[in-house]
Amino acid sequence: MSLLAENLIPLSLSVNGRPYQLSVTGNTRLLDLLRQDLGLTGTKEGCAVGECGVCTVVMDDEAVCSCMILAAQCQDRQIVTIEGLKDDPLAQQLQQSFIKRGGVQCGFCTPGVLMSTWALLKKYHRPSQQQVLDALEGNLCRCTGYQPILNAINAVIEDITP
Repeated sequence: MSLLAENLIPLSLSVNGRPYQLSVTGNTRLLDLLRQDLGLTGTKEGCAVGECGVCTVVMDDEAVCSCMILAAQCQDRQIVTIEGLKDDPLAQQLQQSFIKRGGVQCGFCTPGVLMSTWALLKKYHRPSQQQVLDALEGNLCRCTGYQPILNAINAVIEDITP
């Protein structure tokens, strides 16, 4: 048995509702597992230190930076990526609002911003403006100036029935 094979960690997790049984090394990041092993490239890599938010996914209903999570920490966890939202009505509503209100420009930050917003709106149907700002504080956007993003999110919040 090779030295590498001895250092593999068995991992069982769910990604976008699909169960996976994998083996990972101790230093494999969740981001790398998603992009390289599972081919889910909608989750982007930006800063690699948890500062920009482009790698945001939802783990057990919480938005997290996948570049800061080791895959081995995801044992028995439920992970949702941007690809997992393709048929979600709330995500579709958010996407359309972002397009309509100019919340998407270059698009690099968009998956992370959508994941953070989706997690927030799943948790709080009518979040306060401060909760919206807090949810987005880890997502950097160089193109929009943030106001179009906030306008898009607030429009969706206004449309959500109590």
